[in-house]
Amino acid sequence: MLITLLFVALLAFYVAWNLGANDVANAMGTSVGSKAVTLKQALIIAGVLEFTGAVLFGHEVTETLATKIANPALFAATPQIFVVGMVTVLISCGVWLQIATSRSLPVSSSHAVVGAIAGFSWVALGVDAIDWSSIGLITIGWILTPLISGAIAALFYSQIKHWILDQPNQVVQLQEWIPWLSTLLLGVFGVIVLPSLTEPLTNFVIEQVGFTIPSHDIPLLTGAIAAVGLTIISWRQLADKETTWQGEESTQSPIPNPVERLFARFQLLSACFVAFAHGSNDVGNAIAPLAAIVYINRTGSVPIDGITIPLWILILGGVGIVGGLAVWGKKVIATIGENIIALQPSSGFCAELATATTILIASRLGLPVSTSHALVGGVVGIGLVQNFKSIKFQTLKGIAAAWLITIPVSAGLSAAIFSIARILFF
Repeated sequence: MLITLLFVALLAFYVAWNLGANDVANAMGTSVGSKAVTLKQALIIAGVLEFTGAVLFGHEVTETLATKIANPALFAATPQIFVVGMVTVLISCGVWLQIATSRSLPVSSSHAVVGAIAGFSWVALGVDAIDWSSIGLITIGWILTPLISGAIAALFYSQIKHWILDQPNQVVQLQEWIPWLSTLLLGVFGVIVLPSLTEPLTNFVIEQVGFTIPSHDIPLLTGAIAAVGLTIISWRQLADKETTWQGEESTQSPIPNPVERLFARFQLLSACFVAFAHGSNDVGNAIAPLAAIVYINRTGSVPIDGITIPLWILILGGVGIVGGLAVWGKKVIATIGENIIALQPSSGFCAELATATTILIASRLGLPVSTSHALVGGVVGIGLVQNFKSIKFQTLKGIAAAWLITIPVSAGLSAAIFSIARILFF
């Protein structure tokens, strides 16, 4: 069994590697496309944040995928079939993600893993082996994700365009809006993430200091301090950039406009949040089958209601994502960042903020939604506000086609591999 676990762990690492190569473009593609960061900087930043998000928040979606796609109760008497099925899920997902990445297509790893689980379950025990209620809920999430993200991005960008970019004195307008942008940026992240990050400190104050405080007080204080700090720093940077812009140095910068250069800083922060959100949501796609197999090995039974994800599995997934991003990530980054619409830091910031908002909410709900859907939806939402004709629909057709075939391809691969495995081993 030890050899089996080692083999499965390597497969999970392989899936995480391909997931990092493909899906992490969702985190940094718009930042690279708008010239807010270089490709090298994007790879480093995304690597750190993806790993952190995976380890700290990856357990929710992992638990959903491990216990709520296939109907685990039907596999209770034959856990070995469930183990073989989960191995076929890893193989089929890894292969499909690698094929898509080689063709520079940003597909959904969530689609791939859910389709693969459904494929082997159907072959193993019939149509009743699939938990159709969970499939339906997840499918609704996939449909709503690009629509919600696109609507949020369009709302954000339309306001920024109206109140800042279309005004005769953009710098003065931006100075007035910096506190609100800082609050919005950190608020989206803080409301969803800070309560969990500050929970140990809150517990320490209550249990050790003996001072009873509401659970939300420390997250609110932390977020407020961060927003005030970001506002002050941004005001200073804007003043410096306006001075630089009026001098000769501006010709040496890829983003000479002081307003867009400040938005590039905001976009860098929003990209960090997207990377964190992606790590927290999509790592489950790689490690859920491994987590289920480890549970079966430890208990001898199929996980029914929920499982505890060992830390080493989350770390394995995080390391795999970072490795794949570093080696292969640049191919899909170009598709997301440059081949849908031409992006400026202000528009890229809005697309990423909308994506982070959508994905973090889904992660907290335990829903394995598609980061690809969210970011592409956000970018298209920006394009609709800017100019409908600026959207490169040829690129969107290729992306949409890849989205549509991911589920049947992964399901078919999984079903075929499982059928072969069942003949060989049972």
